[in-house]
Amino acid sequence: MQIQFADQKQEFNKRPTKIGRRSLSRSISQSSTDSYSSAASYTDSSDDETSPRDKQQKNSKGSSDFCVKNIKQAEFGRREIEIAEQEMPALMALRKRAQGEKPLAGAKIVGCTHITAQTAVLMETLGALGAQCRWAACNIYSTLNEVAAALAESGFPVFAWKGESEDDFWWCIDRCVNVEGWQPNMILDDGGDLTHWIYKKYPNMFKKIKGIVEESVTGVHRLYQLSKAGKLCVPAMNVNDSVTKQKFDNLYCCRESILDGLKRTTDMMFGGKQVVVCGYGEVGKGCCAALKAMGSIVYVTEIDPICALQACMDGFRLVKLNEVIRQVDIVITCTGNKNVVTREHLDRMKNSCIVCNMGHSNTEIDVASLRTPELTWERVRSQVDHVIWPDGKRIVLLAEGRLLNLSCSTVPTFVLSITATTQALALIELYNAPEGRYKQDVYLLPKKMDEYVASLHLPTFDAHLTELTDEQAKYLGLNKNGPFKPNYYRY
Repeated sequence: MQIQFADQKQEFNKRPTKIGRRSLSRSISQSSTDSYSSAASYTDSSDDETSPRDKQQKNSKGSSDFCVKNIKQAEFGRREIEIAEQEMPALMALRKRAQGEKPLAGAKIVGCTHITAQTAVLMETLGALGAQCRWAACNIYSTLNEVAAALAESGFPVFAWKGESEDDFWWCIDRCVNVEGWQPNMILDDGGDLTHWIYKKYPNMFKKIKGIVEESVTGVHRLYQLSKAGKLCVPAMNVNDSVTKQKFDNLYCCRESILDGLKRTTDMMFGGKQVVVCGYGEVGKGCCAALKAMGSIVYVTEIDPICALQACMDGFRLVKLNEVIRQVDIVITCTGNKNVVTREHLDRMKNSCIVCNMGHSNTEIDVASLRTPELTWERVRSQVDHVIWPDGKRIVLLAEGRLLNLSCSTVPTFVLSITATTQALALIELYNAPEGRYKQDVYLLPKKMDEYVASLHLPTFDAHLTELTDEQAKYLGLNKNGPFKPNYYRY
């Protein structure tokens, strides 16, 4: 079986070569890299148009082992990180409890995730627990430049900025991995690009790597492909399918951030709008619940009869995309698949239909098919393009088909605390596991750890768990301290 990683790389090759950019902070050129995700983005107007790769920058300690947009934004990024810490109680508790033990002493972690204030809290927690970290971004639009600057100022080798080209993207990953005198022994990935790059360019590195922690549907799918083909040469932890990640990050996070992303980019009213959501997994469920609550008429497409039945029981009409494509006002993809929305669908959409993606990568919408001479692209604002047909019809494409919430808005910090804590525990588990506990396969996070992550967040709500009596625990056949559900239990 041949493992195909081409799709992920092709998504970057589909982007046009950068063209000139206006100096305004809300640039409307095609390569605009500004964002409405925080007030900090307006500070970018003072930056010149020089690529960060061509700049000579040093932090206050004299180090130049980083590549960010502007190191001078570090102070502002530090304030954003401090705000995020207030909403990430579990990570802060983990940092406090385990700091003396240093469970990651000697760990050299290379990471490729979204670089946000919440990621910064995770990275600084890993550092406090003894790890050395090098980091790149898993998405060319989601990096907060001021946060990347703050991390670089603190001594973290970070290689990322908002609006990277496809060449920049792979260059940044390579700078994290290919370092003289430093070799990673742990991987934290979001989407599988970092893992793929090491497999492709530096396969011998896996001789010293103890494990991979992966948090996305896309990346996990790739790991299972490698495992099935017998090509996975280190243990891997599937964080995406842990209960705390799937239920809270995928469902509750998207339930809030889908509206945020659409509002910031389009200023539209949701009441009465017809929306089709492609996919009714945890992400799709969150999107549908939010839009239904706002008064939208929501249709769902699904390939899985179980998820399809859930959609029907939740009050949504199950359709094929072709059946409603002419009438809907918004199309949202969240399947993790490719070519869910094709050029044929795009041709049939009504005027001003909004098209966006809530999946990890931009493979769900066939954006490449829109890069043709007969169609005109018009940048309206950051991350918002009008694609205009010869007859004057236009669709509104958000973030060029990339992840809407992290490209165009923000996500709730509290939810990311849950995911980040899960990632930290998975790294600790794999790094400290005795030889032989984990084979060259993909594993789920132990149930006990899932429950521990949840328990760390309960004090925020002043929540009080009921404790089993000895008699009750014996009756149920459980340990009083958990785990409380078997691995096959579906929450």
